Amino acid sequence: MERLDPEKMPRHIAIIMDGNGRWAQRRGLSRMEGHQRGLKAAQAVVEACEELGIRILTLYAFSKENWSRPRKEVNALMRLLQKRLLEEREKLLKRNLRLNIIGDLEDLPAAIRDLLSETVEMTRHKDSLIVNLALSYGGRSEIVAGVRAIIADMEAGRITKDDITPETFSRYLYTRDLPDPDLLIRTSGELRISNFLLWQIAYTELYFTPTLWPDFSREELIHACLAYQERERRFGLTAAQIRKGAALR
Repeated sequence: MERLDPEKMPRHIAIIMDGNGRWAQRRGLSRMEGHQRGLKAAQAVVEACEELGIRILTLYAFSKENWSRPRKEVNALMRLLQKRLLEEREKLLKRNLRLNIIGDLEDLPAAIRDLLSETVEMTRHKDSLIVNLALSYGGRSEIVAGVRAIIADMEAGRITKDDITPETFSRYLYTRDLPDPDLLIRTSGELRISNFLLWQIAYTELYFTPTLWPDFSREELIHACLAYQERERRFGLTAAQIRKGAALR
C-alpha cells in the first residue's frame, strides 16, 4: 500500500458512521447486532487514529433525527452506549485519550448524561487523541442554539452586532475549542451530509465509500487519508497562489 506522508496528515477527521442496519440485514442478524459490530469498528478506527497521529476524531454516533426511530431500538442503543462507556472508561485513561461530547445532551437519559459528564471530566487533561462524540446532534439545531446564545449576549451587553464575525460565531458552537475537520468520511455509499457539522465543514474535504460502517477498517481509513493527501486545498485561492505560498515557506 502506498505510504502516507506524515507531513500531510489531516489533523481532524470526522466520520458519519452509516450502514449498521444494512450490514446486519444482509447477514440475517438483528439491527442491534449491527450496532454492536459498528462499535467494534469505531474502536478499531480510534486505535488507527492514535497510530497515525490524528489529533481529533469526531464520530457521528446518534443524531437528533435518530430519536424518531422505533422506541425499542432507541432504548437498546442507549443501554448499549451506557454499557460501553462503563467498560471503556479505564481504557480511555490508560491510553491517554480525551473524550469530548457535542450535541443536545439534555435529550439523553439522566444516567447516561451523568456518566458522560464524569468521563469527560476524568479525561480532560489527556492529550493523545480527542475523541469527539456527537450525540443527539444536529447541525441546524447547533446553529440555532448559537444564534440564540449570541442574541442573549447582545441583550446582556456583552457583545454588539459589530462584534459578530464568522470567527465569533464559531465560538458559540459545540465545537468552539476545536479546529474544523480537514476530512469528512461517510460510509455505506450515501452521498449526503445528513445535518452533520454544517458550519464546520465549509472547506472540509469529503470522502465517500460504499463500505458499510461495521466493515470499515484501518486500511480503509488509510485509503481515505491517501485520497486526502492527493487533493490540493485552496480555501478559495487559485492553485498558483497556493504554490507561491508554499514556495515562500
